[in-house]
Order: sequence, then C-alpha cells, then structure tokens
Amino acid sequence: VQLQAFGGGLVQAGGSLRLSCAASGISLSANAVGWYRQAPGKEREWVGGIATNGRTNYADSLRDRFTIFRDRPKNTVDLQMNSLKPGDTAVYYCTVMHYWGQGTLVTVSS
Repeated sequence: VQLQAFGGGLVQAGGSLRLSCAASGISLSANAVGWYRQAPGKEREWVGGIATNGRTNYADSLRDRFTIFRDRPKNTVDLQMNSLKPGDTAVYYCTVMHYWGQGTLVTVSS
C-alpha cells in the first residue's frame, strides 16, 4: 500500500491551495480518509476526514476554511484550503486505516 499527498507549495497569506491524496494498493473510495498536518516544531495535528458515505468532519479551528472531498474521476481525496494563514504552514499527510502517505509541504508566506 502506498499513499501520497501532493499539491503543496508556497502560497501567500489569503490564498488557496488544493492538496490531493492518491493511493495504490488500497481503495480510497472504500475507506475513510484522514488528513493531518505537522508544523515545524509542533506535534502532528488532525485536520479532518471523510467517511465512506461522504460525511466529513473537521478540526473546529479549520472547518470554515478547509474542505475535504472525493474527486472520483481522479480517484483522489482532496483537501481544499482557502484563506490560508502563515499558521497553516506544515507538512500535510493523508492516512487510510493505519497507512500514512508521504506528506506534502505547504508554506504560507505573510
């Protein structure tokens, strides 16, 4: 099983970025998928997740700006991030069951 988060990069504060989680060896559509992030010097933090029925849940501090959804044509689970802040700078990871993907770095400049 391999998971890969991608789409990170450098963005200015107030901007948007869309991350994607792709998988091989496991079906994203048949499993709940979670997103986490880890900022420099901080513990890993839960961002949110999507269940198999499409229901989503988010960290309270992020629910107004972040959206998780399934992109079925791409076979990915995406994280749309809006109104980004420097505090959103982190490596973002996706997870399915006990599998963790390689993260993607998001840097938000002020």
